[in-house]
Parts: sequence; structure tokens; C-alpha cells
Amino acid sequence: MTHPPNGGSVPPGPPGQAPAAPAQAPERPAPTMPTVPPQVPGTPAAPPAAATARRTAWSEGVDRLRAAATTEPGRLRIIGAVLALIVVAFGAVTTWQMTERSAAADDVLGRSQPLSADAAAIYRSLADANTAASSGFLAGGQEPAAVRARYERDIKRASEKLATAASNAGSDSSSAASVGELNKLLPEYTGLIERARANNRQGLPLGGAYLRYANDKMQTKMLPAAEKLYKAENERLSDDYGNAKPYPWFAIALGVLALGALGWAQHRNYRRTNRVFNHGLVAATAAGTVVLLWLVVGHTFARSGLNDSYDNGVRSLNVLNDARISSLKARGNENLTLVSRGAETTEVDGKSEDKFDVAYRAQMKQLGDAESGLLGRAAALANDDAGENPVAEAVKNVGVWKDRHKVARSSDDSGDYQGALDKVIGAKSDQPTGECFDNVDAALDQALAHEQREFKQAAKDGRGAMSGLAIGAAVLAVLAAAGAVLGIGHRLSEYR
Repeated sequence: MTHPPNGGSVPPGPPGQAPAAPAQAPERPAPTMPTVPPQVPGTPAAPPAAATARRTAWSEGVDRLRAAATTEPGRLRIIGAVLALIVVAFGAVTTWQMTERSAAADDVLGRSQPLSADAAAIYRSLADANTAASSGFLAGGQEPAAVRARYERDIKRASEKLATAASNAGSDSSSAASVGELNKLLPEYTGLIERARANNRQGLPLGGAYLRYANDKMQTKMLPAAEKLYKAENERLSDDYGNAKPYPWFAIALGVLALGALGWAQHRNYRRTNRVFNHGLVAATAAGTVVLLWLVVGHTFARSGLNDSYDNGVRSLNVLNDARISSLKARGNENLTLVSRGAETTEVDGKSEDKFDVAYRAQMKQLGDAESGLLGRAAALANDDAGENPVAEAVKNVGVWKDRHKVARSSDDSGDYQGALDKVIGAKSDQPTGECFDNVDAALDQALAHEQREFKQAAKDGRGAMSGLAIGAAVLAVLAAAGAVLGIGHRLSEYR
């Protein structure tokens, strides 16, 4: 018997056949190496699987928020945070917008309108000084003390107002340039007036030339510079009005959004709990409602007051200032007509006429009467007897002034220079035009004082309607946000 090599026995096969071969153990497959993709030179190796699974903090935060939103406590926390954010944003925007408007209203009342009035005072003072200088010259060597005092008072007032304007010009290059030019021209003008006065006292005709030269400097350089300053300050005033009056629409929109969100939160709370009121949310809604109503009503009253101060104050002041300046210019040209005695002429409709008399007629036409011109506009803007009566007095005296001027011109044209002089600067018994001018100037000064009071009262009312709104809105908004958070917190406590 054949033994297998491993010592086992091999069963015999059938007779006549060779014995079967011993059974072989199954072959184990050879271990295989993991397939490695070919690496391209310069290509970085693929990151480990753990690195690709790492998430950003933002993604994890979003997942947590999403998971929290699937539970009622999580939803309540989100609602509370959103409500607090909207209410605080409403308060912050209200405070910001109303602070800007309050500051602009303060500027209207305390800065830009007074500066505009100062600019108008500079214009009037210069024009009046020029008129007083020509009146004193016509009186001859014995210049009346009252006329001299008026001239010096006008020059002093103009100097003081120029100093104020210089300190407040700030970054406004137009105003600064006008003030600088006037500060340079004013000493030149006063020097010419003193030369004219000195020559006039000595009876030298050169005095008239100096006076005309001073008048030319005033009319062509100084008054245009003063007018430019006046317009610049009026533009600043208009800008301040434009910043103070617009409605704070952004704050109002946020207020409506905040109240809508608070109302939705209370309705949602009622649907889930059948509780009609949540004290915290009700308090937040009440505070938000107070802020919104205060904002809308307060600014509406403020806007009304500012509009009233402009329509019944600033507009009237501008027209009255223009009317007073026209009367001053007309008076100065009337005086210079007698000073020049036809030395300076201009062509009108092919005829040679006295230059200063032509200018006088132009100013009187601009001044107008109750139906037209500046006085007509002033009468239309006056809204009470205190404003209307002075304008009516000015209109009446302008009519008398024109009639007396015709008599004076008739005397001068006929060779009666002394008669013409008496009709212009004579005693009251001579019924001079100077009396009419003084009455017109006094009436317009009275009207200006009244309209200035009207402006201040209306502007104060408008500014007062904004008082405390910015701070009050901030405080109430914080309280509303706290109420919303506490209200939601009370609901959350039911889940603990």
C-alpha cells in the first residue's frame, strides 16, 4: 500500500486501476496591493478623508439654527431676537433722523436767519450811509449834526456786522470773498467821503467829484458785494430749511414694520396658547406706538411751524428788505441829481438825461405801489393788521414822494436850484421829499420788526415740536425691546 507523503492512507481504487492521486488543498489567492493612481509631477496629494469632512463654523451655526427652529422654544428665541432687533433699529433711526432735523431747525432759528438778517443790515447800512453822505453834502459846509451822526452810525453798524459775518462765513468761500472785498472797500469809501466833505466845506467844486466817485464805488462794487453776501446767506437759510422739514420716512417705515412684527407675534402666541395678552409684548407694542405717533405728529407740527416761519416771516422779510434798499437807493440818486447838476448824463430813448434822475425813476418803479412792485408784494404777504398798516403807510408816502419830486425837478429844470434844493432837503414847511423818504423808511423798519417777531415765534413753535423727540424715541425703543424680550422669555419659561 502506498502511503501519501503526509502519512495518511489512500483508499484503494477499483481492481485493475491505478490508485487515485492524493487530494490537493485549495490554493490561496496572492495578496494584492491597493491601486494607487498615477501621480502627476507637481500635483498635490489628495487630502485625507477626515479633512474633507471638516465643516466651517458658519455651516455648523446654520445647522444648529435650523435644528433649533424645528422646536417651539427655538422658534421663540429667534422671534424674540428679531423683535428686539427691529424695535432697536426703529429707535436708533428715529433718534438719528430727528437729531439731524432738530439741529437744522436750531440753525434756522439761531444761525442762518440771523446771519441773513445781518447781511441785509450790511446792505441797508451801506446804502443809508451813502444817502446820508449825499444829504450832508447838499447842506453845504454846515452839515447838520443829525445827518453826520446817521452816516457814522451806518458805517459803524456795517463794520460790526461785517465782523460777525467774517466769523461765521466758515467754509463758504462765496461769503468769505464778499466779506473780504467789503472790508477792503469800506475804508476806501470813507476816505473819499472825507475828501468830499473837506472840499465842500471850503466851497471847492472838487468835492462833488469826490462824492460822485464815492457813490460810484458804492453802487458798482460795494452794494453788489453786499448783495452777493445777502444771497449766499439766504441760500444757507434755504438749505437749513430743506434739512429740517422733510418727513423722516425711513424711521416711519421701520416703526410700521416694528408694530406689524409685534402684532404678528402676539397673534401667533394667541393661536398657540389661547391667551389674549402677553404683558411683555403688549408693553412693547404700546411703547412702539407712542414713538411712532410722537414721531409723525411731532414732526407734522414742527413742519407746519417751519413752513409758517418761512411763508409769513422769511418771505416777507426778504421783500421788505428789498423795498427798503430800493427806497434808500432812490433817495441817494435823488440827492446826487442835485449834486452833479447834469455833469453825468445817459441816453434814454435817444435823449440825453441826468444819469442819477434816471436811476431814481428806476428805483421808484421797482419800489412800486400797493398794486405792483415790492410794496405790492409786501402788502400781499402781510397776514395781519400789524403787518399791513406799515406797508400801507409806506405806499401812501411813496405817492407823495413822487409828487414832490416832480415839483423839485421842475424847479431845477427852470433854473431855480435853491427852490429844488428846498424841495429835497429843506425844512418841513417846504414839504421836502426827504420827509417822505424818512416816513417810508420808518414804516418799512416797523414792518420789518413785526415780521422778524413773526418769524421767531413760528420758528420757535416748529423747533419746540421736536424737543425731546430724539431722546424720548431712544428710551422708549429700549423699553419696547426689553418688553418684547421679557414677553418671549415668559413664554419660554413654560417649557422648563
